[in-house]
Amino acid sequence: MEKVVYLDNNATTMVAPKVFDAMKPYFCELYGNPSSMHEFGGQVAHAVADARESVKDLLGASDSSEIVFTGSGSESANMAIKGILEANKNKKHIITTKIEHPCVLNVYKYYEKLGYDVTYLDVDNQGNLDMNQLNESVNEDTALVSIMMANNETGVILPVEKAASIVKKKNPKTKVFVDAVQAAGKIPIDVKNTDIDLMGIAGHKIHAPKGVGALYIKRGTLLPALIIGGHQERGKRAGTENVTHIVGLGEAAREALSNMDYELTKVKALRDKLENGILKSVYNARVNGSTYNRVPNTTNIGFQYIEGELILLHLSDLGICASSGSACTSGSLEPSHVLKSMGVPFTALHGSIRFSLSRFTTEEEIDYALKVIPDVIFKLNKISPYQRELRDLEEKHK
Repeated sequence: MEKVVYLDNNATTMVAPKVFDAMKPYFCELYGNPSSMHEFGGQVAHAVADARESVKDLLGASDSSEIVFTGSGSESANMAIKGILEANKNKKHIITTKIEHPCVLNVYKYYEKLGYDVTYLDVDNQGNLDMNQLNESVNEDTALVSIMMANNETGVILPVEKAASIVKKKNPKTKVFVDAVQAAGKIPIDVKNTDIDLMGIAGHKIHAPKGVGALYIKRGTLLPALIIGGHQERGKRAGTENVTHIVGLGEAAREALSNMDYELTKVKALRDKLENGILKSVYNARVNGSTYNRVPNTTNIGFQYIEGELILLHLSDLGICASSGSACTSGSLEPSHVLKSMGVPFTALHGSIRFSLSRFTTEEEIDYALKVIPDVIFKLNKISPYQRELRDLEEKHK
């Protein structure tokens, strides 16, 4: 494949050159164990401490001691949810939303099978959370509420700070976990000035390598270790630290902060150019989710009467990488649980494509995508089994 236009950055991102350069010395030169007492290991420990400070700054935490390094966003979520429920065994009610990532939703389903009472909060057709339902759902038996900050499929931002405040007013002892995997590095976060107790992120969503994440644990929050063993990560996660990747995450966090304005302006402008160009060229296309309250890099567009897998295959042949939903469910033939929860019409449900940009996306790449995508949709429309419906829509459009 000669040309690749990568518009699937919510699935994963490239490792930024500066991140890769920062990691290199810790493979073959500074390879000491950060837990060692000698100076050779000590300089590695300093690098881990610097990375922890950078992640603290990215999330707006009060102290770097509130940051625990993990192996992924999924591990961060599991550590938070399982830890809180382990620490509050007498409480059997938990709350989440219907549009969470599988790393949260499937953990909740697991506990539901164990007898927990689970409330799944609704969203409206724009992907916005039902805050009244949240308020009514919290009770004395509620151990945990999990709400994502930004949806991985639509990019819609949920009001997690307001939600956490509502939860704490109803039950101050209820803990709040926020999956910020798709929000970190794209929008400002200041967790210290919120009622949020735990927050998880993943390195490979912000141009760090795969296999590293972090969990913010507010000071004073009791959270048993998910992995038991040595003293690493202040006893919260045993196992010798993955130094190279932690250093990469630290550098990526620093770069994310310094490039935040670029994300909110230039990346957003390119996203809008792509979205508006598609909507202008493909009359039966629609945006799924709010077009105002979302992260700057994401658009989810429904192409009616066409299978999303066909669209992705044709785009892939032309070098364009996109997605029909979460990368963690890409092997499933079931339509997106997020879009179903939003009430997206059946005619567009199976043909919805997520395009997600990064700060490395160029205007030339967007121009190429806008040249190719309408032609692909036009050709697929012609072979669609719903040609009669399409002809009717064409006549109506004229």
